Amino acid sequence: MLFSKSCIYGIRAVIYLAVKKEREYVSIKEMSKMLDISFHFLTKVLQELAAAGLVKSQKGANGGVGLNRPANAITVYDIVAVLDGTALFEECILGLPDCSDENPCSLHKYWRDIKKNIEDSLKEETLDSVAKQIVEGQIRLCDPPAKEWLKKLSQKKLD
Repeated sequence: MLFSKSCIYGIRAVIYLAVKKEREYVSIKEMSKMLDISFHFLTKVLQELAAAGLVKSQKGANGGVGLNRPANAITVYDIVAVLDGTALFEECILGLPDCSDENPCSLHKYWRDIKKNIEDSLKEETLDSVAKQIVEGQIRLCDPPAKEWLKKLSQKKLD
């Protein structure tokens, strides 16, 4: 796996918030159920994202979490940087110190291009663009139980 489980769940959670943009706050319990992620694990991930200023939270009956900035101002890279850091884009794939163009490992020329491509793609992809693709049914965010909800959402959008 390229990203940690925390990072994957964090990405899925904030994309879910972007899809649910009509609501300022979404309950963690709802997200946990719809995305099939442990409530306690998801809560910890969202706390990290809140500490970094990507999401906001509110307690109470109408509380939950929401995006702290517009979905078009948050990239997938922003989430990865908070939850997994940027070492993936800086380190040698073989873990060798001082790997560089001047002092390359055996896989340097391949990994250099791959990691640059991944980094650039994640920096370009906003939550808004991903959410639109989900709503239009072009890509999926999850499997059941949220799959049916997303299917209804995309049909509603097409009507």
